[in-house]
Amino acid sequence: MKKKWVRVVFRRRFFVIILLLVQIVFITFLIAGSSMYFHYVNWVFNILSIVVCIHVLNKREKAAYKLTWIFIIMLFPIFGGILYILFYTQSNPRKLRRVIEKTAAECRNSFYLPGNSLPVLAEAFPEFLPQANYLQKYAGFPVYTHTGTEYFPSGESFFRRVLSELEKAEHYIFLEYFILRHGAMLDPIMFILERKAREGLDVRLMYDDLGCFMSLPSDYHKHLEQKGIKCFVFNPFKPIFSSLQNNRDHRKILSIDGKVAFTGGLNLADEYINAVSRFGHWKDAAIMLTGEGAWSLTLVFLQMWSLKGDEKDNYNSFYPWKGSPCTVESDGFVQPYADSPIDGENVGEHVYIQIINKAKDYVYINTPYLVIDDNLLSALTLAAKSGVDVRIITPHRWDKWIVAIISRSYYRQLISAGVKVYEYSAGFNHSKTFVADDRIATVGTTNLDFRSLYLHFECGVLVFNNSAVKAVKEDFLQTIPVSHQVTIKECAHNAFQRIVPDVLRIFAPLM
Repeated sequence: MKKKWVRVVFRRRFFVIILLLVQIVFITFLIAGSSMYFHYVNWVFNILSIVVCIHVLNKREKAAYKLTWIFIIMLFPIFGGILYILFYTQSNPRKLRRVIEKTAAECRNSFYLPGNSLPVLAEAFPEFLPQANYLQKYAGFPVYTHTGTEYFPSGESFFRRVLSELEKAEHYIFLEYFILRHGAMLDPIMFILERKAREGLDVRLMYDDLGCFMSLPSDYHKHLEQKGIKCFVFNPFKPIFSSLQNNRDHRKILSIDGKVAFTGGLNLADEYINAVSRFGHWKDAAIMLTGEGAWSLTLVFLQMWSLKGDEKDNYNSFYPWKGSPCTVESDGFVQPYADSPIDGENVGEHVYIQIINKAKDYVYINTPYLVIDDNLLSALTLAAKSGVDVRIITPHRWDKWIVAIISRSYYRQLISAGVKVYEYSAGFNHSKTFVADDRIATVGTTNLDFRSLYLHFECGVLVFNNSAVKAVKEDFLQTIPVSHQVTIKECAHNAFQRIVPDVLRIFAPLM
C-alpha cells in the first residue's frame, strides 16, 4: 500500500511541475512573440509596471512586501508587473473572508460557555490586562481558568501522552495538522482513530494539501472516509500562480471530547519523535490543556472545519460540561488564540511583540526561523538595549539552506544590540516558544518568519502565572548548554559573507 502511494504521489508532483513549466513557457512566448512590436510592447509593459508600483505603495500591507515587489518590478520592468498581476488577480479571498467572518460571528458566544474570566485576571494580575484585553475583546479569544496545563519539551513525550489520551476519547476526536506522513508516529494514531470511528465516535481529520504535498496521495481523504474518518483537505493545491496558494493551514490541534487539547510545533511524522533523523536531533515543544482552555481550541478547529461547507455544526452541542461547571482545578490563566491571514490582523505577531515590550528581566525565544520585519527587529533590539536579557535559540542544522542564510543575516544587528543568539548544536530546533519574567509564556505554531506571521493560519496558547511558564523556561535553559552562542565575529568573516545574505534578505517576504 505504501509503495502504491509513493508512486501516486510522484505522478501527481510530476504533473504539477509540468503544468507550472507550461505556464512559464507560455508567458515567455507571449512576450517574445511580440518582438516585432518591441518598441510599443516595451512602453506598454513599462507603464503597466509603474501602475503596479503605485498600487503596491498604496496597499495596506507590510512595508517589506512592498519593497520586495517594487525591487522585483524595477529589476525586471517587463516581467515584474505581469508577474504581480498574475500572482494576485487569480485568487479571490473575498469569499473565503466572508465565510470566516460569518463563522466567527456564529460561534463568538460559544467561547464564553465556561464564563468570562477576564475580570478575575484583571483583579489578580492587572499588569496582564492589556495583553488579555487585546486577545479577548479585539481578536475574540477569551481568558480561561479551570484549566490544567502540561508542557512537553520533546516530540517523544508529546507522542506518548497523545496515545494515552486518545484511548480515553468517548465522544469525538478532532485533528488539524500541516504535515502527515505515515510511519512510527502517524500509524499508531491512525490505528486508534479507525477503531474509535468504528465504535461510533465523531472522528475528523483536517490537513493542509501543500504541507502533505510530498507525503500523501491526492485521494488520501477518500481512503480515510472509507475507514469512517471524516476528512477535509484544506486549500487544495492548484498548479497556477496565485497568492491564495500562500495561505496554508499551519495549525496543529488535537482535541478530545473538548476536555483535552494539544497544540505546539509538532506535526505527525517520524522526524518529530526522532524515529528518523533528517537534520540531526529534532527539538520541538507542545502543550496540553485540560478543562476550559481545551474547549477554546476545539472551537478554533470547528471554525476552520466549517470551510468544508458540506455540513453545518451546532457548536454548542460539542460543549462537554452541559448543565454542570468544569471541575478542573485552575492552574493560573490560559488564553488560546488563533491567527488568520485573511482578516488583516496579525495576532501572532502582536502576541510576540507585547511579550517583548512588557518584559522587564528577560525574554527567552525558541524559533526554527528568524526572518523578521522591522517591527519585531526593533522590539528585540530595544528590549536588549534597555537591559532586558534577550536570548534566541535557532537551529544549527537547517531544513532550508536559503532560509538559514537569510536568518543569519539578522544575527549581526541583533548581537550588536545585545541580543544573545544561540544555535542548537545537536540538530534542528523546531520549537516555537516565548517566555518572559517567570510570569508569561506562549507555546504554539507560529515561527518568526513572514509566512507564519502574515500568510499562514496559526494558533497558540498564552499562559499567565501558570506552571507551564516555569516548564518553558526550564526547557530553554536546559537547551542552552547544548547550543553554541554565536559571536559578532562569526557573522561576517568577509565581504562576500556579508553581501550575499543582505541581497537574499530583500526577497525574505516571498520565502
